Amino acid sequence: MFLAWVLFIMLAASTDLVRGLGVNWGQMSSHPLPPTDVVKMLKVNGIKKVKLFDADPTTMKALAGSGMDVMVGIPNEKLDKLSHDYELAQKWVKENVTEYLNEGGVSISYVAVGNEPFLSSYNGSYVKTLFPSVKNIQRALDEAGVGRKIKCVVPFNADVYESPSNKPSDGRFRKDIMKHIMEILHFLRARKAPFVVNIYPFLSLYQSSGFPQEFAFFDNGSPIRDKGAQYSNVFDANYDTLLWALKKVGVADLDIVIGEVGWPTDGNGYCNNRLAKKFYDGLLKKLASEEGTPLRKGYLEVYLFGLFDEDQKSIAPGDFERHWGIFRYDGKPKFPMDLAGQMSGHQMLKGVEGVKYLERQWCVLNSDVRNLSRAQVELNYACSLADCTSLGKQRSCDLELHDRISYAFNEFYQNKDQDIRSCNFNGMGTKVTQDPSIGDCIFRVQVALSAGERRHALSNALSVFAPLFFVMSFFTLL
Repeated sequence: MFLAWVLFIMLAASTDLVRGLGVNWGQMSSHPLPPTDVVKMLKVNGIKKVKLFDADPTTMKALAGSGMDVMVGIPNEKLDKLSHDYELAQKWVKENVTEYLNEGGVSISYVAVGNEPFLSSYNGSYVKTLFPSVKNIQRALDEAGVGRKIKCVVPFNADVYESPSNKPSDGRFRKDIMKHIMEILHFLRARKAPFVVNIYPFLSLYQSSGFPQEFAFFDNGSPIRDKGAQYSNVFDANYDTLLWALKKVGVADLDIVIGEVGWPTDGNGYCNNRLAKKFYDGLLKKLASEEGTPLRKGYLEVYLFGLFDEDQKSIAPGDFERHWGIFRYDGKPKFPMDLAGQMSGHQMLKGVEGVKYLERQWCVLNSDVRNLSRAQVELNYACSLADCTSLGKQRSCDLELHDRISYAFNEFYQNKDQDIRSCNFNGMGTKVTQDPSIGDCIFRVQVALSAGERRHALSNALSVFAPLFFVMSFFTLL
């Protein structure tokens, strides 16, 4: 009996996530999984915090009664109207926040106003509308009687600060946004709200040809020394660059939340399951230790990015944008992860259960086709309307031309819910019932959607702005 009790305690301890850990749940997918099933999966895996990019009613209803801590979001394109229309802000708060605060409702902690609104590639599009929107939403929260519990934050990209020398101690906020970010910083400090920042070591590696690969991970690479501190990875260096920037403008005591951090698994030579697992193993072990960074010791509050692959995201930053998920498009885990950060065992997370698929059939290039140049025209057409970001050198689908064409045909066919007309391709496509997958290159069978789920997916695709994850390429190293 005693032994059984000890085993129970050990098992319970092993399932505790690292403190402060959450996940980003984006829904830029052509075939999103039912939110109720996703919430069940999150709970089974012990995940207690989620960050959303909107406040989709179907998702919010699924989260009701779950006990999860939720950060809801307001897309950038809504800032213009919210910035000068307080009644609209009140309406938004009523429909997307207080509507769900009844007993057994949703536990909302933050409203994320905008998403990386000061990103340099936006050329100042949201600079003037962000702070007025933040003030209007917070005022509406206050007047609704929930402002002390639910606070406005702004998820910033790490490019809002820079370091001319690539050393953390030279960290400073960009001059072109200084006035506007100071307004936000003073607001956050007055409300005792955190500074939310998205940090992507992968992008430092991707954007800088001379960047040492080991510095993107947590393998104790060659250290950088800076004013008595020692940095062996870019995550710590980036975080402490922010701390120096905050210190220089007089708000060194602000709490910091990592709104997004992760590693993609396809779409580039640095993107695969092996490197993603390596990154997450190191990150989660670090978070579990609660060692913090050289300048700020203690636990870090972090949201992993992201939950699922999203085939409707913009690929302007790179093809990897559609492959950030720790789960595949159909809710299956990609690689073993220990969310407790103890690196014990090699167990997969629990996937989404009860996923319904279309029929087990695929569309491929007819083997009788000899004129591949004609077929390649059809490939280009298919890839213009479907997701072909796994195709290419050093990607999961590094295929010969015939197989590349088949892959593209099938992506288009599955995206069109296996409509028979979508496997024509001027007579060059044919249906097969034997799985044509090749090695790590998976020819998918798409998730089946009900009519209501299809409308929901279309609504998400039209209403949610896909953020571009450009970041500065600082820390190219000395």
